[in-house]
Amino acid sequence: MAKEELRRQVVIIGSGPAGLTAGIYSGRANLAPLLVDAPADTEKQTTPGGQLMITTDVENYPGFSEGIQGPDLMVEFRKQAERFGTEFLEEWITKVDLQERPFTLHTDEKIIKAETLIIASGASAKWLGIPGEAKTPIGFGGNGVSACATCDGPLPAFRNKHLAVIGGGDTAMEEATFLTRYAKRVFVIHRRDKLRASKIMQEKAFRNDKIEFIWNTDVAAIIGTLEQGVTGVDLRNVETGAESVLNCDGVFVAIGHKPNTDLFKGQIEMDPVGYILTSGHSTGTNIPGVFACGDVQDSVYRQAVTAAGTGCMAAIDAERFLGH
Repeated sequence: MAKEELRRQVVIIGSGPAGLTAGIYSGRANLAPLLVDAPADTEKQTTPGGQLMITTDVENYPGFSEGIQGPDLMVEFRKQAERFGTEFLEEWITKVDLQERPFTLHTDEKIIKAETLIIASGASAKWLGIPGEAKTPIGFGGNGVSACATCDGPLPAFRNKHLAVIGGGDTAMEEATFLTRYAKRVFVIHRRDKLRASKIMQEKAFRNDKIEFIWNTDVAAIIGTLEQGVTGVDLRNVETGAESVLNCDGVFVAIGHKPNTDLFKGQIEMDPVGYILTSGHSTGTNIPGVFACGDVQDSVYRQAVTAAGTGCMAAIDAERFLGH
């Protein structure tokens, strides 16, 4: 059976703050955008609405003086995009062709032709895959386990507490140093005997009296109770095999992020990690008519408010490209 073909002036991939803001702005410009997002899939770690859908309190998004739950914030984003005419399609995109305009996107059931394409597919935190890490009935994701110190460190649950940061790169040092503003003590757990972080980040962490390093150690599991959340981590020394428990009140997994860009490899310019490269003050890529916004092109800030800002920029860039 032949696939249904859709033709749109603006197609957006991703429904996090960047994608939905692009929908709001391009909708208000009467461009009738189509927003395509992957269905919810625990195994593939996809959630319509992005990472904020697995976040609890969001206290740093402007306009909410008392804070707001992550899922509630994304519901409001979506309602606003719908109000201005954004059309939503929840299907897996299996292949894209960016060689010529209109660009072609394939799903199992549809072929989508796009005069302009806004990529807002985000980035996924890298996880350890250990017991107690995920957001499940026996895990503590969102209840003491986080992958973003800037997002969650200031929350009451982590203030004046003992916290563990897992990792040894720049991300881990940034997270650990940031957390010392709020925590009583921060333990950095690293599986090697030296850090991978840049010299300046190492020195900053070593000088901080609140940070203690645990070397040559793997985290085997995160432990706790559903009532209390995280109460500690099971440790294993990689050299001796000795096992121990570190009592702590929260765990920050800081082993980096992976941009969701596999679909575009070989067609669009990326940095060595896979983040899409954009030009100067524009969200434009090396392909005219293709724009990127949010965490898919931002390895530095990774905040909801910065993602939303670049989503606005991408929509305006697309509108100007189309000559509207």
